[in-house]
Amino acid sequence: MTLRLHNTLSGAVEELKPLSPPEVRMYTCGPTVYNRAHIGNFRTFVATDVLRRALRHLGYKVTSVMNVTDVEDRIIKFAADAATDIKGFTEPWIAAFEQDMAAMRIEPHDHFPRATAHIPEMVALIERLTARGHTYTADGSIYFRIASLPEYGRLSRLDVAGIQAGTRVDNDRYEKENARDFVLWKLKSDEPKWAQWDAPFGPGRPGWHIECSAMSMKYLGETFDLHAGGVDLIFPHHENEIAQSQGGTGKPFVRHWFHVEHLLVDNETMSKSKGNFYMVRDLVDQGHRPDAIRYLLLQAHYRKKVNFSFEGLGHAVAALERIHSFVRRLPDASGDGPVTPEVEAAIAKAKQAFDEALSDDLNTPEALAAVHNLVSDGNSLLVNGLVSRSGAAALRATIEVFDRVLAVLLPSDEDRLSPEEQALFDERQDSRKRREFQRADEARKKLEGLGVILEDTPKGTRWRRGR
Repeated sequence: MTLRLHNTLSGAVEELKPLSPPEVRMYTCGPTVYNRAHIGNFRTFVATDVLRRALRHLGYKVTSVMNVTDVEDRIIKFAADAATDIKGFTEPWIAAFEQDMAAMRIEPHDHFPRATAHIPEMVALIERLTARGHTYTADGSIYFRIASLPEYGRLSRLDVAGIQAGTRVDNDRYEKENARDFVLWKLKSDEPKWAQWDAPFGPGRPGWHIECSAMSMKYLGETFDLHAGGVDLIFPHHENEIAQSQGGTGKPFVRHWFHVEHLLVDNETMSKSKGNFYMVRDLVDQGHRPDAIRYLLLQAHYRKKVNFSFEGLGHAVAALERIHSFVRRLPDASGDGPVTPEVEAAIAKAKQAFDEALSDDLNTPEALAAVHNLVSDGNSLLVNGLVSRSGAAALRATIEVFDRVLAVLLPSDEDRLSPEEQALFDERQDSRKRREFQRADEARKKLEGLGVILEDTPKGTRWRRGR
């Protein structure tokens, strides 16, 4: 099944047509490592993780790259303030990012290059741009002349006809809708030696935008299939990437652009001044489940704003528990018969709906709906005795296939009882057998205090996590 995906460049939903099918070569703009990434960043990282997983599910082979920006204005300032160098400052933040990625069940990329390890590639690209007439030098720094590329502004639909020639910007980030010649190489004689590199045009360091162009083309080629990032990167960052790359090579840079909408917190823009600014680690330390955070982020289509709230996080926990409880019930199925027609029909319906949802512009809300419909159908079939052991195995296998895309559907290792919880669970079971009901109730209450909710059924006692 092919994937139809919105392309920011054309403004339309199009079939993804890789250059070398079935391989899709894909680049995602990664973190700038001067702090932990926040949940708004992870809205993009989770969406691009599901995109990679969905591509593989639909039969594509994926080669993926995510960069690490470990040199830019803020990093150099913070490193100097901390009396260290770039590596000493960024290493702990890179490790923290990798921990948060693992907590959010985001699969590692094939390549995770750091900007500081690819300065020669950036220098070489700047030399190519200079040779093709796209640069000029001012105050010792090298700038890209956007007027030299007539198609500049196409991705962001920015009208650059009236810009003032020679107006330039030296810092790594600048105001949106303010097109100016941007810096490729900064002459920074006032900065520490550990923040400078030698180059034919003088010692200095690269601008932010040139980093992604050089690294993406090194690992994926001068023209590749898919570039992903948040909508906040469309301009100036991605527009400038296109300018640098196509200006340097004379070839199309990226065929398909995938952009993820913003995250809101309680329907407001997230900011430290509003007190609604959260890192993944903040939420986990407060006792919230990473799989519930991931589920919440998947409930909205990637091209629509998603609203984060603690109430919504509670609803996500409840939705996951419904799915996880169904998975835990499957071993209760009995009988040695074959998979019943009813189970086969439920599985076929769910698979078709799931695949169609993913193929239709990565529609994760509809994919989740297909999962919940299978859970509803499966629970009804279990109650009516229509699920044999082989049928239960087929249902479990289907959930596992879906989980290879969504990565939240199966109970995690964290859902196993701790030694203390298991001892209390066993104590309650033993007390009930001996009809010592007061002691059994005390064990239940202790488990509830630990967040473990018990459910007594005709087939035994089940447990689940509460909030």
